[in-house]
Amino acid sequence: METGHILIVDDEPEMLENCRRLLTREGHRCTTLAEAAEFPRVLRESRPDVVLCDLRMPAADGMKLLAVAHSEDAEIPFIIITAYATVSSAVNAIQEGAFDYLAKPFTAQQLNVAVKRALRQRRLAEENRDLRDQVALQQGFGEILGQSPAMRRVMERIRKAAPTDANVLISGESGTGKELVARHLHANSPRKTGPFVPVDCAAIPETLLESTLFGHEKGAFTGAVARQHGLLEQADRGTLFLDEITELSPHLQSRLLRALQEREVRRVGAGATIALDIRVVAATHLDPAAAVAGGRLREDLYYRLNVIPIALPPLRERGSDAVLLFQTFLRRFADGYGKEIPRVTRAAWDAIESYAWPGNVRELKNAAERLFLLDDDGSITLADLPEPLAHPAALAGRDAAPRSDLPYRRAREHALRAFEAHYLEQILQRHGGNVTRAAQAAGVSRRTLHRWLERLRSPKREDGA
Repeated sequence: METGHILIVDDEPEMLENCRRLLTREGHRCTTLAEAAEFPRVLRESRPDVVLCDLRMPAADGMKLLAVAHSEDAEIPFIIITAYATVSSAVNAIQEGAFDYLAKPFTAQQLNVAVKRALRQRRLAEENRDLRDQVALQQGFGEILGQSPAMRRVMERIRKAAPTDANVLISGESGTGKELVARHLHANSPRKTGPFVPVDCAAIPETLLESTLFGHEKGAFTGAVARQHGLLEQADRGTLFLDEITELSPHLQSRLLRALQEREVRRVGAGATIALDIRVVAATHLDPAAAVAGGRLREDLYYRLNVIPIALPPLRERGSDAVLLFQTFLRRFADGYGKEIPRVTRAAWDAIESYAWPGNVRELKNAAERLFLLDDDGSITLADLPEPLAHPAALAGRDAAPRSDLPYRRAREHALRAFEAHYLEQILQRHGGNVTRAAQAAGVSRRTLHRWLERLRSPKREDGA
């Protein structure tokens, strides 16, 4: 027989004891509560499988406690018990989300059947949630898995970080999969049933960021016509993902640091604070230590976030992972469209593996989808590949020739920068300097294209000194 943990709430000591005795005899573990005011705390601490609750109590009625229970756990079965058995109250309870309704006096058999049904519903919901998590995990993780030593080290770090509650700072170029890693950390953490709230700090205007993150009270400023719960509040008991954390102003970084230190948040225009229980996963395309040195990231906030650092390598440093990922994407598109996976020729595979992929996994996925959708003969050849994928060396020009006077890694970086400079020059010229159209043609975002340009404008010393 399936057993579980039952929370019984009733202001009548005799009813509490009778229900506890009957259910304990069936093998269930029971927690009893006579004071409705203690319900939120006891619910949070005991984490029951089923709630059995009286409808009419002096401090609060069962319908209010039903709302509290579902705000904490939307899937918990809630059974209403009452001596005021009317059709209207039964219908109202079910409409508000109660799982079942028992009228006093009820028999031991009626109680056991109701609890048994509720536990079955609870287990089914848990199995479905676990299945959804597994599917989501497989779909998301397929884009960041790899066999290269660099990715194996990253995956080991992610595996150790996921089940903890520690803050994580992810660094890596655009398109390397920082949000995918953040979602994986959340899906494999104790907070997986809580919300995952992503925030693109670079996409929200500075004037809106403070109220967006911290919320505001009605009348706090012109246009604040109603109270707004900030994203930090919305992430309570879950994970807050702050993408491009270095885009936050010093003022907002200071407010964020205080919120994390004090574990509380104050809405704009509010006097009181609100308790906060969140895990923060932050990300940046910059080198975090360099961002601190350059004043882009507060040092104290950096240490608060960088409890577990995860540095994602660019695709050009992952060897044959490009081929593995390309195969994975082709298989996924074939499954989605109900078509056969096209055959890729050896020459095409060589080009895919040797290409630098400045847009990283995002660019590779874009290329795989384009080639799959445009394929009409069941094969992908070198001639099918778009520029510069098919002929990267020709586009790079003489400046991309290897520098034998430099160490290998610096020579490779020199050739890559020369290629990127030539590629960006050509694609911008082709689209009349229109960054939006050039980014679309390159298969990357406008922000990524701007970052490439910014990186190329930043001179690097190449002599190793």
